[in-house]
Amino acid sequence: MQTNPTHSSLVAVGDSFTEGMSDLLPDGSYRGWADLLAARMAARAPGFRYANLAVRGKLIGQIVDEQVDVAAAMGADVITLVGGLNDTLRPQCDMGLVRARLTEAVERLAPSCRQLVLMRSPGRQGPVLDRFRPRMEALFACVDDLAARHGAVVVDLYGAPALSDPRLWDVDRLHLTADGHRRVAEAVWQGLGYTPEDPGWQTPPPATPPPGWVARRVTDVRFARQHLLPWIGRRLTGRSSGDGLPPKRPELLPYEDPA
Repeated sequence: MQTNPTHSSLVAVGDSFTEGMSDLLPDGSYRGWADLLAARMAARAPGFRYANLAVRGKLIGQIVDEQVDVAAAMGADVITLVGGLNDTLRPQCDMGLVRARLTEAVERLAPSCRQLVLMRSPGRQGPVLDRFRPRMEALFACVDDLAARHGAVVVDLYGAPALSDPRLWDVDRLHLTADGHRRVAEAVWQGLGYTPEDPGWQTPPPATPPPGWVARRVTDVRFARQHLLPWIGRRLTGRSSGDGLPPKRPELLPYEDPA
């Protein structure tokens, strides 16, 4: 791979992880790793263009049907594709279908860009996600195989010690904090061949005293009431948090820093 390359455009495809939840800006919108990556790339390439087609809650079939052809037609230098994890967290999941749709996405995107980027998504520890871990690892095995066949870069976030640290996850336990997104942007930056700006992005934050038993129980109850039960309700009824929402940045336009 080229060292310190210059790319003129980036298109991000995916779900809430790529949309940027829960990295909130002052105006209430989400930033996230893809925006941070675009800002870095834009600083190296005048006229740099960026699109982010991601919408929270999307399954891999919806990503393929709604985002992949749009992304492929943009002819960007770099396309990032992260999808399928929402499928693995559903009560009923056909992993054969997930692999087939992910394969379809890669086969359509890889020829349309200079570099396709895939990821092994991060995952924190905990009893809720642990039951779905075999599906997640089957998904990541498929990602590795597709990358090898189509010359894609794989950014391994699943194996990064820092990103299993609960302090880098929001209160919903499903989305990264601002520091988590910053570390993901660094990981993709390095995966594309740029000189590291944070060589220690995989290192967890310095140790802090763990919360006491009472504080943990209060946090668990709040999490269950505000996040887990609504999430389970959506899974059981086939609804999504992204129903009716438009893509974050639907057109490939010159990047402008929101700050």
